[in-house]
Amino acid sequence: MLKRNGFDDELNLTHLDANIDSNQNEISFKGAPETDGILASMMKGYSKVQIETPIRPFHESNLQKIVDNVDYGILRALQGTWVSYNHNGNGSRELIGSGIHTTIMPSPGTNAGTIPGKFSFECEEYIEKLTFDLVPGGVRNRGGANEQFCGAVKYEQSIKSVNAVPGESALKYTPIHEENGMYLWLSDIFNYAATEKTIEEDRGIHALEPNAPNRDLYKSGYQDETVFLIINDLGEKEYVTLENLKGRPYLSIVPAKELKPGAGQTGPYFIPDYSISRSGVIPHGSTITLLGDLTRGESGYLINTAPEFPEGNAAWEYDHLSISKTMGGAGASKKEPINLDEAPPAWVFEKLNKYNDPQENRIYTQRILAHPLYPYSVRPDLRLRDSLKGETIKNHVLIQMSSKNKTGAQGGILNVPFVNRFVTTVEMNMRMWIETVEENGKEILQLQYEQVIFFEFDFGDDGGTTSWPHIQVNTLRKIEDVSPEQRQLMEEQFPSSHKIESSASGCPYHKG
Repeated sequence: MLKRNGFDDELNLTHLDANIDSNQNEISFKGAPETDGILASMMKGYSKVQIETPIRPFHESNLQKIVDNVDYGILRALQGTWVSYNHNGNGSRELIGSGIHTTIMPSPGTNAGTIPGKFSFECEEYIEKLTFDLVPGGVRNRGGANEQFCGAVKYEQSIKSVNAVPGESALKYTPIHEENGMYLWLSDIFNYAATEKTIEEDRGIHALEPNAPNRDLYKSGYQDETVFLIINDLGEKEYVTLENLKGRPYLSIVPAKELKPGAGQTGPYFIPDYSISRSGVIPHGSTITLLGDLTRGESGYLINTAPEFPEGNAAWEYDHLSISKTMGGAGASKKEPINLDEAPPAWVFEKLNKYNDPQENRIYTQRILAHPLYPYSVRPDLRLRDSLKGETIKNHVLIQMSSKNKTGAQGGILNVPFVNRFVTTVEMNMRMWIETVEENGKEILQLQYEQVIFFEFDFGDDGGTTSWPHIQVNTLRKIEDVSPEQRQLMEEQFPSSHKIESSASGCPYHKG
């Protein structure tokens, strides 16, 4: 978890440099040295939390100051409206949509156990509008002795596929995805110890009866001490308080029934596993929770290079491919990869049979490699790599999140019964790059992301479960930073007055 530096125990601080103007739905950064830039000035104020990091106490008198200075971390940079940025890099092929999605669904007529693994494959370019709004004042999570103040950021996402129609000059834009949810910055943690006021107000104090056992041990008049039964020096049984136990063995314990002022000061303290969470609702019937953090580079969390993507044979990494190992992996591996920066192998365009495809691996993946959007149909994030070519990236911040982490706290995915029965959504992994682009003598923020979602349906000939990747990638800029032509297109396709359009005919989930 990352913490904000300079937010001291007394909360005796000036307001943050970030000034949120909710009327204009923008965030501006004041007072940052021009040589540092936006991302550099933001990340300068953060460091990793360690077990010895001082814990800040919470006092009711400071509540308003905490609320006024809620921390949004790097999520502050997201505030505003982002739209697809159509940049072709150094490539020669015309891009009609900046985003790429691959979607794999069960083939019509199939059921688990019949014609295993037969699937429908979709790969399209898309445009997108993604809006972030900082929730004023943050969100207070109360956990007794531990309190957390979350910087909450609402988001709304709308996506339309872009396709050329044979015989028509106009492109066809079809709604395929809607989503909304929250990002949370999870770093502000406080210790809230009991006070006389909270003890009396929140439960009431049950006074001891005049004839209560060991009454003389409870000096306050109520049962606020833990007492221990021992054998004293005279060989008799006797109850003593902790301060009189003095290391002697004890036979039994009578727990304290009431708190004392100051209870909770000595912990246990909560240190979050992660700095960022994302909760989202997808109208197909899935609700997601992802947990993650900023990725540390060699010099810190601000990485002073462009994002790195693989080239050639190194790009054959199953974590980022639309072809999983459980689909047969196209018969390729890391030792014998398919070079996605070269033309597809010859077998991709052959009629396959038991002689040239004896393991039936290639037949499952042939159409993915033969797709017109190759190599992006196989590894979509290569579109992100190619979109950066020709750009000057000063620095970036990388956020990585997952619904299924290897250790520690876990996110998760819940599905409605239909999805759970036929196309279970089991895992989602996300990478998000916030980049500083130097262009025409000024800095522009750019957003790139990759989402890899794993479906499970049907199974292979051997009865094993098949994992089917559904991937989305895109490059976006704030709407004020794209060309007038692109801005006009986005305003036409995603008008501010949100008009509901039917997506049943265009959504990959519904095609069949």
